[in-house]
Amino acid sequence: MARRKETRDAKGGSGSRTLVRDAGGERPFMRGIMIHALTRRGVPYEDAYEVAQAVRERLKGQEVVSRNELAAWVDDLLPGGMPPEIPPEIEPIRVTDGQTSVPFSKGVLSQSLLAAAIDPAQASEVALAIEVELRRRGEHQVDRATLRQLAFQTLTEQLGPEVGERYLVWRRFQEPERPVILLLGGPTGAGKTALAIEVAHRLGIPRVMSTDAIRQVMRIMLSDELAPALHVSSYEAWRAVPGSDDFEDPVVEGFRDQAQVVAVGVRGLIERAIQEGTSLVLDGVSLVPGLMGRAAFGDRADILLMLVVNLNAESYKERFKDRNRGPERESHDYLDNLDAILRIQEHLMELAEEEEDVPIVDNDDFEQSVRAIIRFVVKTLRKRHGFDVPDVS
Repeated sequence: MARRKETRDAKGGSGSRTLVRDAGGERPFMRGIMIHALTRRGVPYEDAYEVAQAVRERLKGQEVVSRNELAAWVDDLLPGGMPPEIPPEIEPIRVTDGQTSVPFSKGVLSQSLLAAAIDPAQASEVALAIEVELRRRGEHQVDRATLRQLAFQTLTEQLGPEVGERYLVWRRFQEPERPVILLLGGPTGAGKTALAIEVAHRLGIPRVMSTDAIRQVMRIMLSDELAPALHVSSYEAWRAVPGSDDFEDPVVEGFRDQAQVVAVGVRGLIERAIQEGTSLVLDGVSLVPGLMGRAAFGDRADILLMLVVNLNAESYKERFKDRNRGPERESHDYLDNLDAILRIQEHLMELAEEEEDVPIVDNDDFEQSVRAIIRFVVKTLRKRHGFDVPDVS
């Protein structure tokens, strides 16, 4: 209740918000409302933000301003002046595809634009620009191919040809003859699962899994006596493998022993996804370059493997502190095993270097990592399938 009273009190007296007056009455000026109104007219978000910020600064200390005064200020501040209003939506725009027809949605379009490896704010801005263009044309129905071409043109014009091409390549591959299987390997704590979920979301891939789940199922099927390495963490597997002390690096040998067992389950999962024709993002420490047997699946799927690492040891420590606080995490002491984890990471990186098609992503910035993965996926698909991108003049 105290907060509501505080808000009411802020509307009057010294230091109160400026009121905007028009024929319908008065209401407080809000920068966010002005930004929204300008972007609805097709003004780029950054320009709308700068104008709204300048207007707010000009209004400081002013109790009342008319809507006409605000419009004049905005017209003066905007390069080229205030754009015309979008015609009222007499009827919604519908997107058609053969026999189907669905309402146009900026949210759905923004989601599809993320496949161009752009950030969500850029995707929202481009989707809005597309809607403005459709309204300007007076179109109330657009076929899916035309909408896709308009999206490609808008991305190309606003963000460059590479961005437009990435979008178009992935959209063409959304109904493939063979599924896309994206494998994100890497050591414990590198951030693989969070990246897998976000990349799958942006690419519209419906299935996301982790090798942890595969390993858990295999633990139930195979006893500790039959597969001892399965029943401990990847960085502790060497303790369960007889004779591992005889190897130059027992930690790595124990890890590889576990990964070879889990790889059987991974191959089964990939085979199932291929049979169902379903794309998949799979992450896990057990996705080891050279152990996956990707060549065995031939041309029935596009299987892409990437390695996610974290080269900043301090960043690792912070992530492990967060993991130890999690109520559902196993009670491993990650920090005490950091050296073993880093040795496994180094081994994985060496293996990735030996294979030309296994890039390494240093996950020091989540958003940048997401975009790097998407760029790799789209670039690889285009290279493999020789997609042609139309020239936009």
